[in-house]
Amino acid sequence: MLSVGVVSRVGSRSEFHAQNADEWTLPEPLARTRREYIAEMTRQPVRLLTTRLSLRQPAQADAEVILQILSNPSVVQHNPSDLVTELEGVEALVRHWLRHWERYGFGNCCVFEEKTGRLVGNCGVRWMTIHSERVLNLMFRFHPSTWGHGYATEAAAAQLHWAQESLPTELVVARIRPMNLASQRVAAKIGLRRDPDFDDQGEDGVDWAFTCRL
Repeated sequence: MLSVGVVSRVGSRSEFHAQNADEWTLPEPLARTRREYIAEMTRQPVRLLTTRLSLRQPAQADAEVILQILSNPSVVQHNPSDLVTELEGVEALVRHWLRHWERYGFGNCCVFEEKTGRLVGNCGVRWMTIHSERVLNLMFRFHPSTWGHGYATEAAAAQLHWAQESLPTELVVARIRPMNLASQRVAAKIGLRRDPDFDDQGEDGVDWAFTCRL
């Protein structure tokens, strides 16, 4: 049975300052509105804990290990456009992930083995639009050395549980390539079902949709 725990809540966010291209300074009335929005928005816990894994917000310090995962052709076999071979590319990707966290209070997580502390993959939910509908896209990707141990199922189940508890009216969609049978099995194990209404064209071809719709 999956055991999901929560360790403390995310603290208050700092205001934006124009220190780089991804940041900006807001006029005080807008800044105050933004602070109020951040205080009220749904936030993922600092860590999501399962029986064997710990999921947390990514940091730039994780980039080198993430590169080891995303530069492995086996990992992106079904989505070759996601292959990243340079550290600069991963650092840009992490900045993209963090912008989603800053804006919405949740997003793609780094996944660690609780026993060893090793970063073994990433898993999370993010907003996206499919056929003009806003949905929560559930994604997961793990180092080949962990395949066959049920880590993807464990992490994805934790993220799905959080999304359904925290954003119960939102549709969760896992987008999976037709030949990616392993990821389709993960989706089925956590209770998602084939939903052709949300099939969509991705970077590498058609993505099949698996959703939480009954």
